[in-house]
Amino acid sequence: MGSTSNTGASRTDGHGPAPLPGQPRDGTHDFDFLAGKWRVHHRRLRRPLSGANDWYEFEGSAVERTLWEGRANLEEIEAEMPGGRLRALALRLYDPGSRQWSIHWSNSATGTLDRPMIGEFRDGRGLFVCQEVFDGRAVLQRFIWTSSGPDACRWEQAYSADCGASWETNWIMEFTRAE
Repeated sequence: MGSTSNTGASRTDGHGPAPLPGQPRDGTHDFDFLAGKWRVHHRRLRRPLSGANDWYEFEGSAVERTLWEGRANLEEIEAEMPGGRLRALALRLYDPGSRQWSIHWSNSATGTLDRPMIGEFRDGRGLFVCQEVFDGRAVLQRFIWTSSGPDACRWEQAYSADCGASWETNWIMEFTRAE
């Protein structure tokens, strides 16, 4: 791990060193748990924000590479969905000034970067949000990252059509460390 001003502090949230009293938390290493190769079980809602509750499931893989001594990482996702092959990537960048991460998502079908999700980890839970257009209307989009030890973690995506008053989870990825 790279050096920080709070080296030696005990870990309290599972992601990076705890801050010394009176100092803000450094999230540089928040995504270190994700480095490596993963098997990924996907579960997606067929028609988000429609009131329907019809899900489909598929399997995939992910490779996570840590860059810039923890201040960035790159994720490559591959999966066979019912409608065809998914090839996607996420670029995550840490801003030491704001102490927040931006997550930039793309897939091979569009070849463009989506709007970045912005957020941070608190108490072992990563929360990231942005405004997105879905079916022609502006919605809020949320990612939540949690880790349940060195060999398992979870990502979920949700939309809100009412400015965050309520959320509908529409995609869940369960990561299991590949050997």
